Amino acid sequence: MDDDPSVLKSLSRALRIRAFEARTFSSARDFLAALATELPSCLIVDVQMPRMTGLELHHHLARTGVHIPTIVITAYEDARVRDMSQPSDIVAVLSKPLRNAALFDAIALALSPGSSRNGGHA
Repeated sequence: MDDDPSVLKSLSRALRIRAFEARTFSSARDFLAALATELPSCLIVDVQMPRMTGLELHHHLARTGVHIPTIVITAYEDARVRDMSQPSDIVAVLSKPLRNAALFDAIALALSPGSSRNGGHA
């Protein structure tokens, strides 16, 4: 999930090349609306989102009992982002620009049997 259409397109393309089924959302509200029909195996969220940040979305999901292994991406990494990313469902915090190797390592960790959920799409 990212509010930058070019990042969404690039991320979606990288995931599909690796045979992941990927759905993209430009806002937390759009994601939450779709959540009623499908729970993803992995969630990739940007910290800086309008109205509800990626971390706020993740904390909202956890408070409501929805646990999805989450990868947080940020253009402005600092200690505060890492501190706010401590819940066990957050498997990685990655800096933009994303390196594909780091992203796919984080996805493998998110989809591993030790994660809250595992399955076939990111």
